[in-house]
Amino acid sequence: MSEVVHVPLGARAYDVHVGPGLLARSGALIAPLLSRPRVAVVTDENVAALHLGALREGLADAGVSMEALTLPAGEATKSWPQLERTVDWLLERRVERNDVVVALGGGVIGDLVGFAAAILRRGVRFVQLPTSLLAQVDSSVGGKTGINAAQGKNLIGAFHQPSLVLADTDALGTLSPRDYLAGYGEVVKYGLLGDLKFFQWLEAHGSSAAGGDVAARIHAVTRSVQMKADIVARDETEQGDRALLNLGHTFCHALEAATGYSDRLLHGEGVAIGCALAFELSARLGLCSQEDPSRVRAHLRDMKMKVDLSDIDGELPDADALLALMGQDKKVVDGQLRFILVRGIGDAFVTADVPPDAVRAVLNDALAAR
Repeated sequence: MSEVVHVPLGARAYDVHVGPGLLARSGALIAPLLSRPRVAVVTDENVAALHLGALREGLADAGVSMEALTLPAGEATKSWPQLERTVDWLLERRVERNDVVVALGGGVIGDLVGFAAAILRRGVRFVQLPTSLLAQVDSSVGGKTGINAAQGKNLIGAFHQPSLVLADTDALGTLSPRDYLAGYGEVVKYGLLGDLKFFQWLEAHGSSAAGGDVAARIHAVTRSVQMKADIVARDETEQGDRALLNLGHTFCHALEAATGYSDRLLHGEGVAIGCALAFELSARLGLCSQEDPSRVRAHLRDMKMKVDLSDIDGELPDADALLALMGQDKKVVDGQLRFILVRGIGDAFVTADVPPDAVRAVLNDALAAR
């Protein structure tokens, strides 16, 4: 029942497997990569309690042994101290350049462990076993790795492609409704940026996928991964098209900074709000019809997701302060902030030609509605 998406990057090409039961088959799938039958696994406390045993059994079935490091759960783990701890642990385990490191967890673990693998001995191979919807459809594919800085998210990192990705859709059944829907923010983003038919499919089937429909979940993850793989293959290091994947993220990263990267706003929730704001900004600039942002917001509401700034608990800074936070974003080029805007659902583009007053007005109105 599983699907395979190939990421065609020449010597760095790899496959993404999507489907149920992949943790149980992990040994058979990972063993061909190994020069010796052992792996070093890094995970977090929450994921370890749910999935580490299944991974250990899956590896053992193929005669592969493992040692595991368990880190604290949460965004704060994407930091210098935990990176240093991870690299030290891997060195103590005498991980060599031809060994494989396994990242078992959500986006935080995948980003951190991928970066540790990138800098360990100038690059060791790693395998992504994403356990959250957000990680399965976004952060585990494409080779972006890194940690956060005091100045903003993901400002320290490297491009380091995995050797294999195993997206076990059974793991999605262990997510809280909130965490699943946060990941759905990244799923809907793919339809919004480049595939109207996929967005239409999500309007019809998104709720059944959220409700546990296995076939719907596999299709949602596989289509998202295929879209990301196509874009990464065209633009691996984000010189052009890959920036389209940041639809909603310029607003999102400012809101995450404003809420202290806390549980007040999960990343995927910020993406959903950011997409709604990007569509609103596009409509005000006359790029798309006013019906488009209304349709986007209606679908997000139907999915019981965060849509507006009023859905974020607690105080938020004013529009000027949020604009200043946007200025720290990685998408700033020559001091100019690049936005991903849309001509309609499924038709996004990158531009630096956005009047700051228009952004300020959208933010002011959204803040006033709180």
